[in-house]
Amino acid sequence: MSTDATLRELICTLAKSMFDRGLTGGSSGNISARTADGGLLVTPTGSSFGRLDPGRLSLFDAQGRHVGGDKPTKEMPLHSAFYETRSTAGAVVHLHSCHSVALSMLEDTDPDNFLPPLTPYAIMKLGKVKLLPVFLPGDPAMGDAVRGLAGKRSAVMLANHGPVVAGKDVEAACYAIEELEDTARLALLTRGLPRRALSDAQVQDIVTRFDVDWE
Repeated sequence: MSTDATLRELICTLAKSMFDRGLTGGSSGNISARTADGGLLVTPTGSSFGRLDPGRLSLFDAQGRHVGGDKPTKEMPLHSAFYETRSTAGAVVHLHSCHSVALSMLEDTDPDNFLPPLTPYAIMKLGKVKLLPVFLPGDPAMGDAVRGLAGKRSAVMLANHGPVVAGKDVEAACYAIEELEDTARLALLTRGLPRRALSDAQVQDIVTRFDVDWE
């Protein structure tokens, strides 16, 4: 487990990398990660991924009390729902990434399996991604919707809003959400073309070989 100082630096480094590559803009997006003592470090509300200060990240203790740093993101109910329902969650990342949001707006997108089976890596890193309805930013109902999945999904897509991914640690969560955005971009780039997606048999082979949660 990373020390508090190392984890703070890592959160800011990964956030800036995603901001610099246009994966989330302005003051959008948020990250939370478990600390060694069971607390949470969380990006502050209204902050830009491109200019995070490690010393100003919001700090929660193991009892869920805000004990230091700036005011946390208003999406805390969303983050809390993942930690409450997935014992393996060590970090949660939420972005407003363009291609995944665009894909969520298309009427024929499968709400139970948001991403088409285009590459093995999205299946390996994300499993099935659930498309959730439109919620107002910060609405506690988002957390209720995640709890309703009973921990069966590590990634959800908030329609017209952005993806949310839980991972074993902050690096895994960031890498997985980037895979989600890349796959959504591939889906849009190949939309309407005679593309060759993975077959059902190939998907099942990946699920079995890499022990993917696929419900």
